[in-house]
Amino acid sequence: MKLIIIAGPPSAGKTAVAKQIIRSLTDLKAAYLKIDVVCATEDEEIREEFHIPSRKIYSGDLCPDHAGIMILDEAISWAMNERADMLIVESAGLCLRCTPYTTQSFGIVVLSAISGIQSPAKMAPMIALADIAVVTRIDLVSQAEKEVFREKIRGIRSDIDIVETNAVQGTGMRYLTRAIENAADITDPSIITLRGIPPLGVCTVCIGKKNIGWKNHSGVLRQLDGDELMFRGD
Repeated sequence: MKLIIIAGPPSAGKTAVAKQIIRSLTDLKAAYLKIDVVCATEDEEIREEFHIPSRKIYSGDLCPDHAGIMILDEAISWAMNERADMLIVESAGLCLRCTPYTTQSFGIVVLSAISGIQSPAKMAPMIALADIAVVTRIDLVSQAEKEVFREKIRGIRSDIDIVETNAVQGTGMRYLTRAIENAADITDPSIITLRGIPPLGVCTVCIGKKNIGWKNHSGVLRQLDGDELMFRGD
């Protein structure tokens, strides 16, 4: 079974890309998992449209990218039990620092061409560790804007493959689907690990303390002046 992990900011077109993958690769039985915080209907839409195994998980008070990492082994087992040929995992895309790609997976970062030319720099880890970048909504920008956006992505990682598409209509997606067809299957789920290094830890804000000011908190902290991280507490 192939593991396909789709990341990117909210409303970039991740679900539209997932649907085009399922629609194009009819020889591969897909299973789909959506990770979100408190509300998601994508799993219901995909189940109704494609009649495939489809689930979602809400992270609630937990970071959705962390929740996705924690349940990924169970999701792989579920998809294998459903006899899926590929499991598509769509992240919530709320934390631009986290990168949910793992070893033994094919990582796709989805970016919207109308999100601003500086947006690739704001999600650099997602781009740096992906296998391919899909730029959506290219029909809404000029050729010059497309070229600038492409160079901004390559400024993060010069060798990344870039697919430009109107994901709703599926234009330009053949290169992506061919890359997925050629992607390696999972060989041993028990040794899958994250490709990147997660954020450095939690502070007391993460567990619900509402006071402002670093002096009222412990854990890994940052002050206004300087870029050095500090640690307070046990």
